[in-house]
Amino acid sequence: MIKPLYSCLWFAFFSLSFFVSKAQLISDSLLIEGRQRVFVYDKSVKTKPGASLVFVMHGSGGEPRGLVPKAAKLQARAEAENVVLVYPAGYKRYWNECRKASTALANTENVNEEAFFSAMIDYFSKLYKINKANVFATGFSGGGHMSYKLALTMPGKIKAISAIVANMPTEENMDCTPMHVPLPVMITNGTADETNPYNGGEVKTSGVTLGTVRPTEESFQYWAKLDGYSGPPAKSMFPDANPNNNITVEKYTYAQKGKPEVTLLKVVNGKHEFVTDFDMFEESWAFFKRQIKK
Repeated sequence: MIKPLYSCLWFAFFSLSFFVSKAQLISDSLLIEGRQRVFVYDKSVKTKPGASLVFVMHGSGGEPRGLVPKAAKLQARAEAENVVLVYPAGYKRYWNECRKASTALANTENVNEEAFFSAMIDYFSKLYKINKANVFATGFSGGGHMSYKLALTMPGKIKAISAIVANMPTEENMDCTPMHVPLPVMITNGTADETNPYNGGEVKTSGVTLGTVRPTEESFQYWAKLDGYSGPPAKSMFPDANPNNNITVEKYTYAQKGKPEVTLLKVVNGKHEFVTDFDMFEESWAFFKRQIKK
């Protein structure tokens, strides 16, 4: 049984490697308040007018090209799904998101992220004739925090977000002025995450201080209450794609007609990493597609 499994894994790895090597990844930049802000996208993708736009954001200290292989499955289906994936770069590898305690230059220099993302939306509207009503944001760790910021401060331009291994900042660590607009939100967090504690507390990372975050359940309920929900969410289980590890995925969802969907993927025993039990970015796109149909 080991040999066929190895062959399947090798084929999957080869397929993704082939895609990454064939992609025509290019970097471009926009001048935002005296700073050149960089983003990466696959120039080879041919979409139809009215395509959706998805921002895929790296974590604190990361960079766009390092994230591209993680989104390879979704990127390979971009034309079929009529979606443009854009990988923005944080300012000096970090985002000016909503954590007041952040010692990253992006925060201490208060770079204008809203202007950057608004400019990228206009850029791809001209280049690809995207549908500005279908602009989404997802990100890993610090990129998840940047997704929260976009939902909090510019909901008129962002239709839905998917925050991965990221909790909302605590109130004392909140550095944004929320607009309190209901929005579809999906959160994916691991219960064994020592960097972004599932039950809240101090974010532990090297190089910068980032302060404290809320518990996952509180982050989830923040959006549920804002979107008009009360009571317990519906619960279901993901199929156990890898029975050889100790990870299971519980799904909690608020979804009613006329209200934005709010979903939590609780990765039991999941750490601060990309799990192998499901593709986080493909699941994010499935969530976004459900919002397009509403």
